[in-house]
Amino acid sequence: MNNKMFSEITFIEELKHEFYRRVVEEGIHRILICLSLLSQDQVWQQPNHNLNSIGNLILHLEGNVKQWFLSSFSLNPDTRIRSSEFDPSRRESISNLTSRLHSLAAEIQTLLKSLSEDDLLKKYNVQCYSESGISIIIHVIEHFSYHVGQISFYTKLLVDQDLGYYADEPLDQTN
Repeated sequence: MNNKMFSEITFIEELKHEFYRRVVEEGIHRILICLSLLSQDQVWQQPNHNLNSIGNLILHLEGNVKQWFLSSFSLNPDTRIRSSEFDPSRRESISNLTSRLHSLAAEIQTLLKSLSEDDLLKKYNVQCYSESGISIIIHVIEHFSYHVGQISFYTKLLVDQDLGYYADEPLDQTN
């Protein structure tokens, strides 16, 4: 195998690894921490009509990943109804939201294993956009991270405690 071929395979594998790390190991894990600290009422509390509840943000993230990542790459039909993710009357239990996140993580892991370089370079129609597979990966990481930040901020506001995301990390050490 020549060096060019090796570096391309390494790049694709690294991209898939980082997608999993950022969305599942960090993002979903952090949302699960937040859910473990909140009551049912806190999960669905909507501070005002311009802000979404944590529960609605979780449903929105699930819908986004299923549409952008799972439907695009698996070529399964996109059945997302985005507006329903923000319905304030949709008050699922914390255990149901947790199950949804665990299922989403498993679906992501399964599909990621099957993705090839061709899949990531190909164009897909998602929502009203034409995007490459790499663009889809970047979009989902960025979108997921953005809303995890909102969920984390709102959780800290509600429970007034550090969420411990970096509790075991030696962040003040230098190399």
